[in-house]
Amino acid sequence: MLPILSLGGMRFQKSWDQLDFSEISYEEQNKVENILKLANKYGLSHVETAKYYGTSEMQLGIGFHNTKKIPDILQTKIPPNSDPKIFERDVMTSIEKLKVKKIDLLAIHGINTDEHLHQAVKDGGCIDILKDLQNKNLVGSIGFSTHGKSSLIEKAISTNLFDYVNLHWYFINQENTNAICLANKYDLGVFIISPTDKGGHLHTPSIKMLELCKPLHPIVFNDLFCLRNKNVHTLSVGVAKEEDFDLHLEAISLLSESEKYVPKIINRLKQESINTLGLEWHQNWHRNLPSWEYTPGNINIPVLLWLSNLIDWLDLEGFAKSRYQLLGNGSHWFPGSNANLLDVDVSEGQLLKVLDSHINPKKVINKLRILKEKFGDNFAKRLSKK
Repeated sequence: MLPILSLGGMRFQKSWDQLDFSEISYEEQNKVENILKLANKYGLSHVETAKYYGTSEMQLGIGFHNTKKIPDILQTKIPPNSDPKIFERDVMTSIEKLKVKKIDLLAIHGINTDEHLHQAVKDGGCIDILKDLQNKNLVGSIGFSTHGKSSLIEKAISTNLFDYVNLHWYFINQENTNAICLANKYDLGVFIISPTDKGGHLHTPSIKMLELCKPLHPIVFNDLFCLRNKNVHTLSVGVAKEEDFDLHLEAISLLSESEKYVPKIINRLKQESINTLGLEWHQNWHRNLPSWEYTPGNINIPVLLWLSNLIDWLDLEGFAKSRYQLLGNGSHWFPGSNANLLDVDVSEGQLLKVLDSHINPKKVINKLRILKEKFGDNFAKRLSKK
C-alpha cells in the first residue's frame, strides 16, 4: 500500500553536482530535515529520489540518520547502463548514500529510448542485476521511470518484467492515457512524475489559469484530476519549502468531493480552448504531424504546437519558455529541436513537404516563427555567455 502523495526528492539538494557533505550548510540540511519531519507527520511515508538528483541521496541519508526516521517506502532511480557491473555499482553507491539496508523500490531511471529498454531487459542486463539484489534482500520492487514516447512505455510495460512505472500524465498532457490503462492490465503501480512543475508550472500559475480553475487552486485541480483516474496510485510531490505541502493536502481533503468540482473545471477549460484556438484547431491540430526524427532540423513540431497552444489558451508562457529552451538541449529526456533553425538552415518549403497532410501547414509554420521570436533570441544570448 502506497500513500497517494509521495515526497519527491529532486528539490532536496544543494546542488546538481556531487558535493562533499562539508559543502552543505547547517541551514540547507536543516530545511531538508524539517520537510522530512512534516512529511512523516502528514503521512507521506513514501520518499523518492535518484542518483542524478545531485546531492539529494546524500542529504536524505543524513536526514534519515539525524531525524532517526527512515520512510516506510524508499525509492531511488538509477540510469540504465550497457555495462551491468557499472549499473550494480551505482545501485550499491545509492544504498550507501541513503544509509539504509534496503531500497524498497528501485527504478531504472529514464527508459527513454529503445536502447535504454534493451539495456534494461537483455539477458544479464539491469533487470537481472536487480533480481539478484532482490534475492539478497537489498532491493524490493523493480520499476522504471520514463520521458519516452507512449509506444515505448507500452513496449516496456508489455515485457511484464516491472512492478511499477513513473511517467508523465496531467490535465495539460494526457498522451500516456493508454499506457496507464496497459499498466493496470499488467498490474503495475503508476506513479505520476512532478504534477505541479511538469503539469504547467502550477506553483506560479497564470492569472487566466487561476480564474479558470476557481474555486480550486490549479495545483489542487490538477492533483484531483490525476487522482480521479483509478489506475493512478500516487503523485510524486516536490517540496522546496514547508508551505508547499498545503495545497496538496487540500487536494487530499477534497478527494471525496472531486466530482463536485473537477468536471465543471474541465468543461470550462475545454470551452476556453475552443474559444481561443477555434473548434477546428482544437480538434485537429495534433493530427498528421511528422515526428521530430523525420522533420528537417529535427524540429519537434508536435511539442512546439502544444506549447504554442498552451500560451494562447492558458497564458502558460513561463512553462512554454522553459520547455522550448530544453528542446535541443535535453538529450533523450526532451528530444528533438526547437524552432531556432527555421528560416536559417530549415526553409518553409522543407517544412511544407512534411506537413502536407496537416489541416493548416501555413498556420503551423507561423506558430513556429512566433515561438522563435518569443524565445529564440534570449536562448542564443544565454548560450553565448557560456
